Amino acid sequence: MAWAERAADRSPVVHRSRSRSIQQTRDMVDAARRLIVAKGSSFTTQELVKEAGVAMQTFYRHFAGKDQLLLAVIEDMVAENAERYEQAASELPDPLSRLRYYLGAIVSGLSGDLSGARFVTSEHWRLRERFPDEIVTADQPFVDLIERELRAAQDAGLLPPTDTARDAGMVARVAMSVFHHYAFAPGGWSPEDLGEYLWEFCLGGISRSDIPRLNAMLHGATGTPGDAADERHSPTH
Repeated sequence: MAWAERAADRSPVVHRSRSRSIQQTRDMVDAARRLIVAKGSSFTTQELVKEAGVAMQTFYRHFAGKDQLLLAVIEDMVAENAERYEQAASELPDPLSRLRYYLGAIVSGLSGDLSGARFVTSEHWRLRERFPDEIVTADQPFVDLIERELRAAQDAGLLPPTDTARDAGMVARVAMSVFHHYAFAPGGWSPEDLGEYLWEFCLGGISRSDIPRLNAMLHGATGTPGDAADERHSPTH
């Protein structure tokens, strides 16, 4: 269920006017996004209801407070971006090319004015501490996008079979962590170079290409780290 429907379901009049309730929710989230562009997350609920053209009681019928509104804003932004990425990559020839595009796209905004990226980062982490389950739900559209392409790549024989949902969650978390870090600590990377490095890093993980060789090196002729520890603690030493 999308955030607008969940918010509408909080309203006691939902059974009489569900579509109107969903539209009011949409209007409030759109108003919040306009206010965020103008002044970050420092807007008040009074400013919000004025911008949205609704009464204060309408706001509280749909949202328990401002934090719940910001959760809806973040989910709306994630879902909108996931849909935009998918549409933009729809003509690419294979799922790996599309995955590469998605990871580049998520960091493409890390140049110029970073106020939007910094809002998303700061509010995402603040709200995660208070509402961990809700933030997982808000992030899910991007995770689902990654999972669809991973599954398609496995079906096409481009990647080995793995726990696709777990891999998708890890790739999404790595990508979001990179975005959050560079929103506040821009370094010597261009967004293009950062996106390409992020892709190569994640590809190494999801392809499992060198794991057998590296494990053989770690557990080869010299024994495992556990073997060495056992030898050091042997009564004969």
